[in-house]
Amino acid sequence: MRLVVIIPALNEEATIADCVGRVPRTIDGVEAVEVVVIDDGSADRTASLAREAGADVVSHIGRRGVGAAFATGLDAALTRGADVIVNMDGDGQFSPEDIPALIAPILEERAEFVTCTRFRLPDYRPEMPLMKRWGNRWMCLLINKIIWNARFTDVSCGFRAYTRDTAMKLNLFGSFTYTQESFIDLAGKNVAMVEVPLKVRGQREYGTSRVARSLRHYAVQTSSIIVRAMRDTRPLTFFGVIGLILTLLGVGQGVFVFVHWLRTGLTRPYQSLLLGAGVSLLLGFLMVVLALIADMLGRHRKTQDRLLYLARREHYDRLRDGRGPSDST
Repeated sequence: MRLVVIIPALNEEATIADCVGRVPRTIDGVEAVEVVVIDDGSADRTASLAREAGADVVSHIGRRGVGAAFATGLDAALTRGADVIVNMDGDGQFSPEDIPALIAPILEERAEFVTCTRFRLPDYRPEMPLMKRWGNRWMCLLINKIIWNARFTDVSCGFRAYTRDTAMKLNLFGSFTYTQESFIDLAGKNVAMVEVPLKVRGQREYGTSRVARSLRHYAVQTSSIIVRAMRDTRPLTFFGVIGLILTLLGVGQGVFVFVHWLRTGLTRPYQSLLLGAGVSLLLGFLMVVLALIADMLGRHRKTQDRLLYLARREHYDRLRDGRGPSDST
């Protein structure tokens, strides 16, 4: 059993060595532990300090975003033959000593994906600004609804563990972040997911977050990722709901004008509503047709995801066994 801890980092020279050094190298049920730091174009000594602390370093030329750094980390871990992959930030907010507790559900074969939750237990809830706490709460409600009324309490935490198989199933597109999109993608693939309550520092001790530097910026970026992820994983629901809303809007306008006509014998002054009703009904019908077409394409996407997973498994298994990359890659 090989564990690889991946740490995306950008200008974290104040904390990266401590994070790497505190990763436990001896864990019950794990034979080998490696640490890989993904340097996302840092302008300071993050990469050199990480190497000195005992980590392998994979560097991006220029900043590509947290989501891109996470994808690079998964590739690095799978290439090294990881059976379990832990992702954590390099800013010192997470305790590396909690890694054994985080991966326990995977080692016990109770889960394929484990995420830390900061909010399930009252005693573990970190100090953070009210707006940030409010944003996390509403993000949880949204993601829980999207993935069929789940009960997760924290969908934005970056302290997570994946089995080798789960990591190869992930198919993410967001470069800004990966946290919420991972939930949507893995839920659509019926991956067993659990939360583990752990204590986390609420605020960074050094520097500023490159993800949540402002609530508005974070909300706009993550909302875009979530909308596209939902469009791709549940197209019938996504376009069908839009079509239903437009249809109900058109029916409502038409009924209102019809009732007015029954009472007065006139459509004035609501003639414009008749045009609105017709346009809404037409658009609603077109969206329903689009929903059916998107659902058909969604079935093809599932097949492509399965083929991609099989290709990845062949590729990374060959690398782990020392046979070199497959011809298909």
